[in-house]
Amino acid sequence: MGARSRTDQLREASNPLFNDRKLKLGTFCSNLSGGATMASIEGILQAKWESSLALARLADEMTFEAIVPVGRWKGFGGTTNFNGEGFECFTWAAAMSALTRNCGVFATSHVPTMHPVMAAKQAATIDHIGGGRFTLNVVTGWYRPEIEMFGAPLLEHDTRYDMAVEWLEIIKRLWTSEDEFDFDGKFYQVKRAIIAPKPVQKPHPAIMSAGASPKGREFAARHADVNFINLDAHDFEAVKARVDASRKTAWEECKREIQVWTNAYIFQGDSEAEARATYEDCVFKNGDWEGVENLVNIMGLNSLSIPAPALQTLKQHFIAGWAGYPLIGTKEQVVDGLALLERAGFDGIVLSWPRYLEDMRQFKAETFPLVQQAGLR
Repeated sequence: MGARSRTDQLREASNPLFNDRKLKLGTFCSNLSGGATMASIEGILQAKWESSLALARLADEMTFEAIVPVGRWKGFGGTTNFNGEGFECFTWAAAMSALTRNCGVFATSHVPTMHPVMAAKQAATIDHIGGGRFTLNVVTGWYRPEIEMFGAPLLEHDTRYDMAVEWLEIIKRLWTSEDEFDFDGKFYQVKRAIIAPKPVQKPHPAIMSAGASPKGREFAARHADVNFINLDAHDFEAVKARVDASRKTAWEECKREIQVWTNAYIFQGDSEAEARATYEDCVFKNGDWEGVENLVNIMGLNSLSIPAPALQTLKQHFIAGWAGYPLIGTKEQVVDGLALLERAGFDGIVLSWPRYLEDMRQFKAETFPLVQQAGLR
């Protein structure tokens, strides 16, 4: 790479994820039924192409930097079968790239579900469709029934990341090598591998990873350009400490700079009381508590030594918006919350709303101008 770092290369690339805005924004989980909200309220997102496209166009009009789909192959049961219907990420991203002009477009790939040669070729194709706006979100998989649909066992946690290292190494070589190559690893063997054309982004498209465990954080620090983290506490000092720790790991262990992102959900009202009433109605009156119980059991959270009140609060956050950071209140309070996350060190936030279409339209009309006035954009 010469004297230029990976960060320098990304800043020079066409991917809007690396522009100079103070706080980058995106949407989350707009390819699946329910979006990020596990509830049966009126206006909940349906898995319809027209709805998913409308959300992408709203994001594009606000020049959001990211539209991030969630890779999902099976729902979580319960009263809503949350995320049980939805669009596959790569084909979805290809269409979104053709129909938007400004947003960075992601595809989320579970490593065991796709061969790296196929993933590299599809990603390069999408990067051309969008003119260099593609980002690959690498996840190793944790939902056993999904992985078993592909005839593969769910590997031990750390082994999944060892597999992901090989998977991503092959993909990066396919994106960058002008010559055919062989790869003989523990998990993958390829012969005379090559793809053409290469991606638009040079030397290769951006990578995001959301590992939260020590092994996952190490993987993100060494191999990703963006570390997506989930927050387990919401006070400013705890949030800042999480962001700082991600950057510190990347720099001290790998001499790399990375972006740090998280997700947040928005319940907005004309007053804080109205916003909180909407939250209470969504979570406690109409929340899919059977589904969220299935979710935390699958994730193994019930087996951890989490105090009952803390686990109950975590379930509420899962119902409200995939355990994101809560932004509940007036439009001014929502903007204040985004400003707090920026001060804590986040480069970007992917957002979701309970009544996705209706609420995002309100955000565009009422809240986004205040985000701009606050100097966050």
